[in-house]
Amino acid sequence: MDRGVLSFLLVLVLTAAVAIAGEVPVWDKYEIEFQSSREYENPVYDLKSFDVEFTSPSGRVLNIKGFWDGGRNWKARFCPDEQGEWAWKSICSDKENSGLYNQKGNFTVTANKNPLDIYSNGVITRSPGNYHLVHADGTPFFWLADTAWNGAMKSTDEEWDVYLRDRQSKGFNVIQFVTTQWRALERDRNGEAAFTGCGRIRINPSFFQSLDARVDRVNEMGLVAAPVLLWALPRGQGRELSPGYYLPEDEAVILAQYTMARYGGNHVVWILGGDGAYTGEFEQRWKNIGRRVFEGDPPGLAAQHPHGHSWIGEVYKDEAWLDIVGYQSSHSNTRGTVDWINKGPMSAMWDKLPARPIMNLEPNYEMIRHQITSEDVRNASYWSLFATPVSGLTYGHNSIWPWLREGESILNHSMPDGYPAWGEALSYPGSSQVGYLAEFIRSFEWWKFRPAGELLAEQPGNEVYNHFISIARNPENGTIMAYLPKKGEVKILNLLKSRYDGQWFDPVENVFSDAEISREDNVLRAVSPKDQDMVLILKRKK
Repeated sequence: MDRGVLSFLLVLVLTAAVAIAGEVPVWDKYEIEFQSSREYENPVYDLKSFDVEFTSPSGRVLNIKGFWDGGRNWKARFCPDEQGEWAWKSICSDKENSGLYNQKGNFTVTANKNPLDIYSNGVITRSPGNYHLVHADGTPFFWLADTAWNGAMKSTDEEWDVYLRDRQSKGFNVIQFVTTQWRALERDRNGEAAFTGCGRIRINPSFFQSLDARVDRVNEMGLVAAPVLLWALPRGQGRELSPGYYLPEDEAVILAQYTMARYGGNHVVWILGGDGAYTGEFEQRWKNIGRRVFEGDPPGLAAQHPHGHSWIGEVYKDEAWLDIVGYQSSHSNTRGTVDWINKGPMSAMWDKLPARPIMNLEPNYEMIRHQITSEDVRNASYWSLFATPVSGLTYGHNSIWPWLREGESILNHSMPDGYPAWGEALSYPGSSQVGYLAEFIRSFEWWKFRPAGELLAEQPGNEVYNHFISIARNPENGTIMAYLPKKGEVKILNLLKSRYDGQWFDPVENVFSDAEISREDNVLRAVSPKDQDMVLILKRKK
């Protein structure tokens, strides 16, 4: 046989599917590598489909999309959820491609000894009929996220590690970040863009290969990755530079599905659009994109991140693909924003819609325009948390999301001088104080708490907007919490004349103190002991 022919046949044998053999712990990423027997001019278009069918030990069949990784390299990533022997086979629209079509293998999934919650309790999911997230084993998951929008693309390895360790130490468990270029970052730290073109895009695998380590590191720290698939500023220059709007619908779907295939083996919650307008003139576009991107049963949950003073709960109530109803209260301490959080559509409509987690995914950014203080951050956080059934919230700092370094400004954003660099911003008090909030809430059966404004005998926020007292309770008023944004008196109706023990929680110093409760007729009264915001906790005596 001719040496050239022999060499070609040998290459075909060696470049067939290559799987990482052996064992993988349950809830860890499992990756299979493939070598295509042919090249495609633009693989995401020229190859109609490439999937891997996984069969679990119990006989369930799961279809996972594969992805192109440059040249003739293809991969599939998967997070197995059962222990035992798994089998897989590849399914490819090009049946002449011996490297991608009808490859087969098996692997063993073992117990996971990693003590971090996402490995010991499993992936984050949603239980139908509930307002909160849970791990796969049913353990409730309180969402505390940080917006590191540009961080995954712009940071060095060392910077990303410092950032994640800080957030982990403060009780954060979700990191929200961007996965493509957008108006505040045109290229990643290596000068790469996620894709080029419009109408027939070209995916750039080297961009995503660099991003892989960032996403993996989020999970290694026990945190959930929340990647934005399509940034989507709806107006002006933001629209011209936001993939969620300037890409035609088909290309937006292709880009989102590629990113999902690449990171579907990680612990993720997908944010389909970032900062977008998803109702009105854009409603049908985003519904179409959501239905197509999340068709079938893809790994991970789906959320939306609207622009300021925007929510989609009513308009998207019948969209089965949407798991988390996100909203953005924006960055202000003025009456319009405060009233929108406390009296707006979320608080008015939550119990009239299908049960899903409802979260403020972007309240006040600390230090934005040098106006928003840690007190403003706490106010917006506690108000948001108690305005709907308790499920979680997000923090942000105006130097961290753009990953500002000394002397830098935010691309395509107007901003005053004097912002700290991202590393200095880590130590600002707001992030510690929302960490205290999470620690405080997690000490209760928080998933049972519902808004309870009807328990207030008087609402001072009706007279002075930023004195609004938000209140929540668990079933049968066993525990009642009231957030007082300013020093003052709270009056709580007690029609059943139950007896309560009282405590104050200091959200600034993270300490508790006894509360003196007076009782007059059917009203419980307490006066906050400090000249700041405080949380009153009432626990009914047995």
